[in-house]
Formats: sequence, C-alpha cells, structure tokens
Amino acid sequence: MTDIYSAIKADHDHHRALLERIADTSGASSARKTAWEEFYSDVKSHGAAEEETFYSKLISKTWGQDAARHSVHEHQQIDDLMEELREMDMAEGAWLQKFKTLRHDYEHHIDEEEEEVFARAREVVPQTEIEGYGERFAKRKNEERKLIEKKREDSLED
Repeated sequence: MTDIYSAIKADHDHHRALLERIADTSGASSARKTAWEEFYSDVKSHGAAEEETFYSKLISKTWGQDAARHSVHEHQQIDDLMEELREMDMAEGAWLQKFKTLRHDYEHHIDEEEEEVFARAREVVPQTEIEGYGERFAKRKNEERKLIEKKREDSLED
C-alpha cells in the first residue's frame, strides 16, 4: 500500500524526468511533442487529484490552510503556463523561453512541497487520518486524466 507522500513523490520524480527529456529536445520534434503531451496530461491530472485528496485534508487543519492555498495558487500559475505553451509553436524560441519558466516554477513548487509541506503535514496530520490516501490519490488521478479536455473546454468558455 503506497502512502500519499510516496505517491505524490513518485509523480514528481516522473515529472522531473519528463522536464529533462523535453529540455534535451529541440524544435517541434516528435520526441519533444511526445514528452510534452505526457507531461501536460500527467501534471494536469496530478494537480487536480492532489488538491482533492492531499490538500483537502491539509485545509481541514489550521496550519494547513495557508500551505494548501499557497500550493493551489501555484498549481493555477503552472496550469496557466502549460495552457500558454500548448497554444504556442514548439519550434519558436519563445516556446523554449516559456518552457524554462514553467520548468523553474514547477521544480520550485515540487521541491517546496516535498521539503516543507510534507514535513509539516507529517507533524500535523496523524497517519491514521490519511490511511489509504495514496490509493485515493491514484484513483482520482486516473479519473482526472479522463476529464482534462472537458475541463479545458469549460475553462475556455469562461
């Protein structure tokens, strides 16, 4: 049984590897497109699942409210950057510049989450209260993956 911290960390490690793969490509190559699409869909579903499982639990704790709000705000900023990148031409230099911003911001976010938020959450949220959350996270992430395009369409209509 995977705990919530291990499940999120495994995703973060995968995302770091995808960011590296994207950075090692050039132009609108098929390698860049493939790595980008995987990164895009995995981060979108990861973020939503994380908010609905892990952060919903943190927000129920006095300390966790600020940390959860901060992280959810960063999720929105990262999501906005990913949407901008999705609409840009990968072969353009501007795409790479924006990607570098995304990479910096996302790596900062996941480092902060792993080093600060996890440490504090382990102190504040008893393990018995989040038993099974790793599985809930994985299940929700799979559900969210199916909703990416629907949510994107709804967002564009707003």
